[in-house]
Order: sequence, then structure tokens, then C-alpha cells
Amino acid sequence: MSQRPVVRPGLPSQAILLAAGRGERLRPITDTLPKPLVEVTGRPLIDYHLYRLAHAGVTRCVVNVAHLGAQIEAHVGDGHRFGLEVLYSREPGGALETGGGIRQAMGLLQPGAFLAVNADVLTDFDFTTLQDAPDCLAHLVLVPNPPANPGGDFCLGAQGRVSNAPTPRLTFSGIARYRAGLLAAAPAAGRFPLTPWLRVAAEEGRVSGQLFEGAWFDIGTPERLEVARQWAQSAGLQASPEVPGVA
Repeated sequence: MSQRPVVRPGLPSQAILLAAGRGERLRPITDTLPKPLVEVTGRPLIDYHLYRLAHAGVTRCVVNVAHLGAQIEAHVGDGHRFGLEVLYSREPGGALETGGGIRQAMGLLQPGAFLAVNADVLTDFDFTTLQDAPDCLAHLVLVPNPPANPGGDFCLGAQGRVSNAPTPRLTFSGIARYRAGLLAAAPAAGRFPLTPWLRVAAEEGRVSGQLFEGAWFDIGTPERLEVARQWAQSAGLQASPEVPGVA
């Protein structure tokens, strides 16, 4: 799929790491362990994201937590060992869904754009390659549709703009760059999904995107976790202060 590159100013220095989900489909593992702490090649999923974000120049990261959140806070701490300042957006039982979680976490960020990453994916995406269009409220990283989501989520046009067209659709990876205006009309608090707000912005022509065809796994079930672990083992995946990402 061809697309014209969009303008890419400097990456934001702040991010939200979405780690509040219950992980119902990954039970019984997630009955006692939050999904972001599930290990792949000897390290929790969340570590890969934190090191990669720091490597990309992020200095402040807000982690939203709910289910077994105290375990995540105990593991990550203040973020110093990852090269980050980590703050926590604590959500009530049942969490706030993605939209409500981002809206609450934004209160701990500085004004301006920010990255957002789902903590329950495993990928070799390089955050420094994240593009942007200054007139857009969101920039989404899209991936080829996995078996679990054959119909996809959004359409990526030749101009690098994301639309709600029915075909051909790609899957939203859970990696994005947002501006606060995306949720300006959303509830100030409470539980609500993010997708409807992305669709409104897409209808207005204010969502851009890029296609990523590298490794990407949504750790949604024990079977998908095993596939991700097999890939990570074969790829020699590592996460450390010295070698973020794939060695």
C-alpha cells in the first residue's frame, strides 16, 4: 500500500502507557498477575515499552493502572531504572476503558502532544519512526489484520489519512500520537471508549496514519501469548538500558 509520508516534527517527550485492562481472555494467568507483567523471554511486557519509549526520547510516562495495579507500581517504581519519570493514573475497579483512561491520565501530562501505547502488545516497532501531520488530532500506527481481527478497524488512504471507509481496512496497533483536542468534547471523567472519538476525528479528516509491517502481537489469549514468545525467542528479543528492543 503506497502512501505519501506525512510531516514529522520532533517526537513528544511524554507518553501514556495503557496498563489498566483486566485481561479476561488471558485468564487464569491474569487472575493473579496483571497482563503487562506477563513475561516474554524473561522480562515483563511493560519493560519493553518503557525502555523503547526512553530510547525514543520520552522523559515522562504516565501508566494507568486498575486490576492488580499495585503489582505494576511495585515493579516499575518511579521509572528511574528505565530512564523515565513514571507517574500513575489510578483507576477505579473495572477501569475506565481506553478513552476514559487517557482522559484521566492527561491530567498528569504537560500541555501538548503525547504518545499512547497499549501495554499488552509486543512489537519491534521503533517509536522514533512515528510520523505525524500537524493539522491532525491523532496519528495511528496500523498493522495488517491478524486472524483475530480480519475485518480491521480503519482505512489508510494514499495521502496518509485515516478514514472510516469500509474497505480496505487495517488494524489499529494500539500505538498512536494524540493531541489533547481529540478528547476536548469528551466527558471530563468517567468510563468511555476511545474509538468513537477517533471515528469523529477521522470523518473530519483529522486523523493520519502509517502502516507498520514488522512484528506485532496482541497478547489477548494464552495461544497468542505463546506465539509471541516463540517469535521473541527466535528474534533474540531483549530489553535493557543498553540495548532497547531487538538485539
